[in-house]
Amino acid sequence: MAVHYEPDAPIVVVTIDRPEVGNAIDRPTADALADAFRRFDADPALAVAVLTGTHGKFCCGADLKAMRSGDPARVTRVTPDGDGPVGPTRMLLGKPVIAAVEGHAVAGGLELAAWCDLRVAAEDAVFGVFCRRWGIPLMDGGTIRLARLIGHSHALDLILTGRGVSGEEALRMGIANRLVPPGRALPAAIALAREIAQWPQAALRSDRLSSYEQWSLTLADALAGEYHHGMRSVATGEMIGGLERYASGDWRRGELT
Repeated sequence: MAVHYEPDAPIVVVTIDRPEVGNAIDRPTADALADAFRRFDADPALAVAVLTGTHGKFCCGADLKAMRSGDPARVTRVTPDGDGPVGPTRMLLGKPVIAAVEGHAVAGGLELAAWCDLRVAAEDAVFGVFCRRWGIPLMDGGTIRLARLIGHSHALDLILTGRGVSGEEALRMGIANRLVPPGRALPAAIALAREIAQWPQAALRSDRLSSYEQWSLTLADALAGEYHHGMRSVATGEMIGGLERYASGDWRRGELT
């Protein structure tokens, strides 16, 4: 099985397991990844997903051997609509995903990591547009998400040079949100996922969705969208419980940290 789906409510760990090819993604793996994240998004018991790879490797992108074979059952799907070539990269989920990055997150693997909301990376993990050297374009949102995540200048530095970045440079650029010792990315990402999952979820998901949707909107439309998302969150009644917890003083005693 190329993709493992391991729920432990309120989180789930989704793992790419093709270590013999650096966890590269062929068509069946892309389909399995997309299905895994649809399953996560539809499950009310789950709040946060963690995406990782086996054997100290995140993902080195599309499986070039599969591409070269020309076998339609193995070549990743490249179409103007539907799923992205490496799977879920055209989806906007209703809940957050955290990448736990060891080893290489390059080419389509970088695009997968950029699709995630946050990236917890080992200090020696490498991010890069390594497909530059093979003449393969970014087609899983990399040209868009990199510029939005780390700014156009940093994005072009990666896109034009194809070089790898790691450690403090990746943190400074904003590709990595957290740096941890090698071998600790997954447990650190799981801990972060559980921390996020403890918060009241309606407002968290509303604010997250508004932050994504605003990119294509005018300021007036973005502010209106934020208002409507916020009012739907208020209508759930979740805020009333939060105000009651505030009044009780629980937060002062560290019960909500």
